[in-house]
Amino acid sequence: MAITDSEIAGVLTAYLERYPQEAGQLAEPLRLLAEGQGFASRRTFPMHVTAGALLVRDGTEVLLIEHRAYQLTLQPGGHLEPTDSTLLGAALRELSEETGIDPGLVVPVSAYPAYVEFGQVPARPAKDEPDHYHLDFGYAFATAEAEVGTIQESEVSGASWYPLDLAERLVGPRIARATAATGSR
Repeated sequence: MAITDSEIAGVLTAYLERYPQEAGQLAEPLRLLAEGQGFASRRTFPMHVTAGALLVRDGTEVLLIEHRAYQLTLQPGGHLEPTDSTLLGAALRELSEETGIDPGLVVPVSAYPAYVEFGQVPARPAKDEPDHYHLDFGYAFATAEAEVGTIQESEVSGASWYPLDLAERLVGPRIARATAATGSR
């Protein structure tokens, strides 16, 4: 069953209770969610929801991907699917799909997102997508032994483990939030 706007709004509200200093930057998505337009669908504009995964291995490194379409190094993640029942589950699915990581070797650190970001995405005419916004819910996961498997070559050109400090320079402060959640810092 698809994730509803009210479920998404509930997760966002709980996140803002933990991180009230982010209320200003997340006010617009909260307003849009109240309108109930089916934001779990990637065909909903001006915004739809995505899920990301920050996988920390042994408290010393983070798994990042090379995103084919955006030509960026970032955490695994992507659009929700109609079969996703939770945002956390969608993040784990995306992690496994994009990197070939065995989900049985991965443990979610918290039921709450480590970060929520609202950002503009450029138009992709080949996919019939105008400029729009992603509301990205990122979850922290931990592993002791997971290894990269077969990557999803249609979306990812590579997947590698990065030392925490380099990952933070490449991806930003969400790395520190995820590593703090795993007790790595």
